[in-house]
Amino acid sequence: MNTQALLSVVADQREELLSNDCSELCSRHEESRLDLKSYRAQVVIGVRRCGKSTLCEMFLKQSGAEFAYVNFDDDRMKDMEASDLDRLLEALYMIYGEFKYLFLDEVQNIDGWPLFVNRLLRQKIHLFITGSNSKLLSKELSTHLTGRNNKVELYPFSFSEYCEMKKVDAASVSTKAKGLRKRALHEYFQQGGFPELFNEGNRRGYIGGLLDAIIKNDVAGRFKVRNVEALRRIAAYLADNYCQEFVAKTVGELFGVSNHTAENYYSYLKEAFLLVGVNRFSYKSKDRVRNEKVYVVDTAFVTEREDNFSLENLGWKLENIVCIELMRRYKPLFCDVFYYKEASSQVDFVIARDGNVQELIQVSYDISTERTRNREIRGLKNAAKKLKCGNLTLVTFEEQETIEEEGCTINVIPATEWLLGR
Repeated sequence: MNTQALLSVVADQREELLSNDCSELCSRHEESRLDLKSYRAQVVIGVRRCGKSTLCEMFLKQSGAEFAYVNFDDDRMKDMEASDLDRLLEALYMIYGEFKYLFLDEVQNIDGWPLFVNRLLRQKIHLFITGSNSKLLSKELSTHLTGRNNKVELYPFSFSEYCEMKKVDAASVSTKAKGLRKRALHEYFQQGGFPELFNEGNRRGYIGGLLDAIIKNDVAGRFKVRNVEALRRIAAYLADNYCQEFVAKTVGELFGVSNHTAENYYSYLKEAFLLVGVNRFSYKSKDRVRNEKVYVVDTAFVTEREDNFSLENLGWKLENIVCIELMRRYKPLFCDVFYYKEASSQVDFVIARDGNVQELIQVSYDISTERTRNREIRGLKNAAKKLKCGNLTLVTFEEQETIEEEGCTINVIPATEWLLGR
């Protein structure tokens, strides 16, 4: 691209940036993990349309930093190459003047970007970078930016952020407030947390388009997948069967691909942040890498997707929401999230750090029947004894109590309260 063409793109993007009103937007917890003074690249990654760009923009604007901006997810830049980056930098200085902060949006679209970023870091420019493909960013970061990046993972809105956007009272203990929070949680089950869905009338069309972009651009295009239809069908199957273990042989037989291809497609879908995998807890490494449980990054990919078949399972939806919330809370603390399973019982989530189990969390939408209640309690008690953990939590839709059995104390907490951090 020539400098004149880049000048036009940068100028248009600057006008759009200046017109954005961030005053009514929701603050995100991940802002606290960004560092304005650091000379390490601040890298925000996550699924498409989860708010990465807005997070960086809000942080920079609220900090009062004068920054330059370029969005590489622009059709006018689709043929841009690494050799064009110097001309882009020239255009940025022509439009913005001198700047110390530079925001590079969806930078992974340009091959060879890490060398460009490294050069800017050596020039003491504070960089903010977003991207949608975790493998590309992780690979390039570890290869070219070792020790020179601060990686922040962003997910769609949490339930707490959803309540803030919906103006739902998250603090009052009145009967009305509790009822409205439960209503909001049921809406969150259906709508999910993608920010743009709050002002979108055709949610199904939006999610369909987003899923198509992830499949075509972040997966098929990135990894040179030839059988795109098989990839699409496998993605839909795994989204329908979320909260279940991934078995490559089963998936391969269903869709006429090899076990190796099924494993690769599953890996690609995780790397594009569409799916999240949770390993089985074991002190044996070979057991930890087999039969991951599959979760979707947001329940909208289940409820708002065409031809879906998992609409009514509220238990799975709650478990999925808890899983993603655990990722938000514990990954920044260098904790790992597992599930526990043995012949007689299982626990949905095990929180561990450096191999030491910190907490066991069971999720059940409704424990009003004796059979369900006994099953969930038994799973926690058995795992607590095996793993020597006394911090036991059972998340339900509305029950709240403390259960004392066989030397174990189980805190039963309503999902709204747990998700709001209380």
